Amino acid sequence: MNGPNAITLTRVILTPVFLAALLWRPEGDVLLPGRDFWAAGIFLLASATDGLDGYLARSRGLITNLGKFLDPLADKLLVSAALIGLVQLERAPAWIVWLILAREFAVTGLRAVAADAGLVIAARASGKIKTVSQMAAILVLLLPPAPFTWLGCDPGLLLLYAAAALTLWSGADYIRQVRGVIK
Repeated sequence: MNGPNAITLTRVILTPVFLAALLWRPEGDVLLPGRDFWAAGIFLLASATDGLDGYLARSRGLITNLGKFLDPLADKLLVSAALIGLVQLERAPAWIVWLILAREFAVTGLRAVAADAGLVIAARASGKIKTVSQMAAILVLLLPPAPFTWLGCDPGLLLLYAAAALTLWSGADYIRQVRGVIK
């Protein structure tokens, strides 16, 4: 396993660690001190590995089939865990999370159908923008809302709505790319 793939695997391993930091309550309903900051820090570290592994793989010519499979899987595991955790904590509306996850399943299915037809669907700029917007929204939603109350709104939710719109745009972009294959 090369370095970039090991970094991607680290993102997969950090996902349950992040989720535990976000949701674990050792004594019933008592919150751990600084839990939000620990969870946000772990999420930020895991998210940073997304850019690092891709940069290293491209710059050093280490792009592999394992990496092409593992990188989007690691992203989906991290983002899905975070969004589901945020729904459980009542910080994110379930319908938006469903919309984002439905797009992920649909694009994964489209990629499988395209692969069966011999077409490899490369990552697109719209998908990268979508992932960054989702990770930014999640990071803000993970932090306690107190620092943002002066805005009069929840910037995490605003970012999540924007991420949902970008998610739909990205999904439509993938559908346009493979529409000839799915006919």
